Amino acid sequence: MSSTERNPGPVSPDAPGVIASPLLTQWWLDLTFVHWPVDPDLVAGLLPAGTVPDTLHGTTYVGLVAFRMHRVGWFRLPGVPYFGAFPETNVRLYSVDAHGRRGVVFRSMDASRLLPVVMGRAGFRLPYVWSRMSVRSADDTLVYTSSRRWPGPRGVGSRITVRKGERVEEPTELEHFLTARWGMHNAFPGGVAYLPNDHPRWPLYRAELVECREELVAAAGLPVPRGEPVSVLYSPGVPVRLGAPARPPGIPAP
Repeated sequence: MSSTERNPGPVSPDAPGVIASPLLTQWWLDLTFVHWPVDPDLVAGLLPAGTVPDTLHGTTYVGLVAFRMHRVGWFRLPGVPYFGAFPETNVRLYSVDAHGRRGVVFRSMDASRLLPVVMGRAGFRLPYVWSRMSVRSADDTLVYTSSRRWPGPRGVGSRITVRKGERVEEPTELEHFLTARWGMHNAFPGGVAYLPNDHPRWPLYRAELVECREELVAAAGLPVPRGEPVSVLYSPGVPVRLGAPARPPGIPAP
């Protein structure tokens, strides 16, 4: 079944609802979104069963998203200062399920704190990788670096340098499609689960990609990006709430 047959409806820049009882709270800060187009047929087999590539005018995208995770907390408890604050860089795809819910599928999630990596892998079956990482900023320039430690491939990494530009007052259809994602799809034994989130509308800025040396996309089993990205955006960040996974019948909570 194609994504168009699933009737996902228009992309909304605002969360479809407020998560009243969050499973997790956190801040996503100093985000850079880098995107390349990709043929949906080339990535369809990498998505969980029960989902297909979400497309815009017949094209889907590979996203490389670097940011700082800040003050991750369980339920409504205050965020943890050390273990809940760390750099992260994700490789992600865009998905839609049989209920028309748009989301992302993470192919890799590099993070610099071992405990969240172990908890994410064991509790949510997410593809977290423990990496040496840093996020440095000077004036309007940010530099994100990563190098994998465990489980590898050891040494695979990235170096992304961007220069922040002007505020995006009216995001394009594509910019909403790539950033306004209100959940993620993830495979669990017995089927795919959907983990919803909500946060304020993204404050977005245009960004210039000064440098992009990365091995993460290929390591995630995706085609190596060719040519310049079609979209590079920066956001200072948003507070986020994540709800409990909506699971198919018979799948226990993580």
